[in-house]
Amino acid sequence: MAEVVLTLAALRAQAIALHRAGKIAEAERIYADVLRQNPTDVGILCWSAAALRALRRCEEALARARAALAQQPTAEGYCQQGAALRELGRLSDAVASFDQAIALEPNYVEAYNGRGISLRQLERTAEALASFERALALQPDAAELHNNRGNVLRRLQRLPEALASFERAIALQPRFVQAYNNRGLVLQALHRYEAAAASYERALALQPDDADVHNNLGALQYELGQPAAALASWRRALALQPRMDGVHGNLSNALRDLERPEEALAESELAIREAPAAAVNHCNRGNALSDLGRRAEALASYDRAVELDPRYALAHFNKGLCLLLMGEFAQGLRLYEWRKRLGSYAALASSAPVWLGAEDIAGKTLLVHADQALGDTIQFCRYAQRAAQRGAQVVLAVQPQLRELLTGLGPTIRIVARGAQPPAHDFHCALMSLPLAFGTTLGDIPASVPYLAAEPLRAAHWRRRLGEAGFKVGIVWQGSRKRIDVGRSVPLEMFGRLASVAGVRLISLQKGAALDQLQAAPKDLRVEGLGEEFDAGPQAFLDSAAVMTQLDLIITCDTALAHLAGALGRPTWIALKHVPDWRWLLERSDSPWYPSVRLFRQSRRGDWESVFAAMRAELVGVAAGAQ
Repeated sequence: MAEVVLTLAALRAQAIALHRAGKIAEAERIYADVLRQNPTDVGILCWSAAALRALRRCEEALARARAALAQQPTAEGYCQQGAALRELGRLSDAVASFDQAIALEPNYVEAYNGRGISLRQLERTAEALASFERALALQPDAAELHNNRGNVLRRLQRLPEALASFERAIALQPRFVQAYNNRGLVLQALHRYEAAAASYERALALQPDDADVHNNLGALQYELGQPAAALASWRRALALQPRMDGVHGNLSNALRDLERPEEALAESELAIREAPAAAVNHCNRGNALSDLGRRAEALASYDRAVELDPRYALAHFNKGLCLLLMGEFAQGLRLYEWRKRLGSYAALASSAPVWLGAEDIAGKTLLVHADQALGDTIQFCRYAQRAAQRGAQVVLAVQPQLRELLTGLGPTIRIVARGAQPPAHDFHCALMSLPLAFGTTLGDIPASVPYLAAEPLRAAHWRRRLGEAGFKVGIVWQGSRKRIDVGRSVPLEMFGRLASVAGVRLISLQKGAALDQLQAAPKDLRVEGLGEEFDAGPQAFLDSAAVMTQLDLIITCDTALAHLAGALGRPTWIALKHVPDWRWLLERSDSPWYPSVRLFRQSRRGDWESVFAAMRAELVGVAAGAQ
């Protein structure tokens, strides 16, 4: 009998040592052997429950924990039972089990930790935070507790505090991979992108095969407009964890940005196969179908997404964009309002009622606030004139750098900088909602141009600077680097065939990084620059507007400068990608927004050659006729 006891004691010690060394499967085999000889060993029952949980055998783990409790109700037994219940998704039962552990042992740190994790999963975040903080009061140097507290604080959007928790976890445990990953998530949410990338990369240096970190790094790269890098990160995540939730949808988005919609469609359909009830997957499929010109199918996909989640703003919004592109303004403009429910939308803080066309605004002050990009403001500021025609005193709050450009809109239109304290007003309306407020249709677009004008003295300066010689063509080849602008920019070398047209002078209207392309351009591509003084002040486009009035033609990709040229009523040719922004509609070569504009469209995706061949053929005649 004494020999048996000694053997069991040795086996127990050996199993526990293996467990602590991370050799869980070996430890569990010995636990099972010990329990066959002594099924009432409470300590080994608890150790075995922990091992079975680590091996994802959670039902067996629960049975072992309950067997331990049947022998003797202990805090450790209730803690193991709670952990198994949590793994099985029985979160409320898990909390109750952890509470029983705490009742037996009020200072049991692991029970507070397990309780906090379960409460966080139940979205009872305030209680979860209290549980982690109680555990930290008992054990302030536990890195895992600081990490778990940080996760709750991140959920509560208390981001600086969350960051401090993750930093503390890392200080205590410098190789804590999950803390680096979580720190990256917080830094990304704080828009500290370089630091976020460094945190993810440190996590991967410690654990190269962590699928979650690869996935999060991909999300950061995508947000930074690096779809090729994001694609590689997400593919690595999927290789490591083939059924990882959401990654096929992420791949679909990256492939869209890389203008590979056929592959994007395939990835979205894989995502649907894995999670057919996830609205986001049907929305992604709709996006890819829209890029492929299969718009009826795209609309059906958006409808399916909305059927699955009626409050899914992005599906409503993307359906609206598809309808607007098709010229279906009545329904499209209504759905366009869903942009206001997207997380990126910056709403105006105003206690005044929203105006969407129903109320009489004669004699009232209407605050109109620019709610999108510079080009949108230039295009849609014309609606402030229509509101003034209804008798409103219009206050138009725009991006500060556009304030001077828009001052000539009308004597009853006051231009103020967006972000400043607005004056008293009776109603307010987002600028991009005015087309809806006025019931805009394709036949009712306010297209009287010009509605903007250049400063006379500035225009005279540039007239002298440019001179009279030649047929002067202002060119713009690159727009924003944001994801929405994918595929809009044109390689500078495409303009080479225009430079060879007799009598033509190409004059760059570009600023910033796009000018670097001029340094690498072929020597026979002659493009005149306008110098560092061009639009160098704090107000945007004042020089651009002045120069445009002195040009014979503007040729541009889809940028804010295209809208400026149209608003000035200048002869303008716009090079459009195969599936353009909704405002350019489909197939037509004219624009109902700008009578002076001609549209040159890609016949197939990525084909700028045919676009510029058509432009050159036209330019030969136009330039010759101007001589």
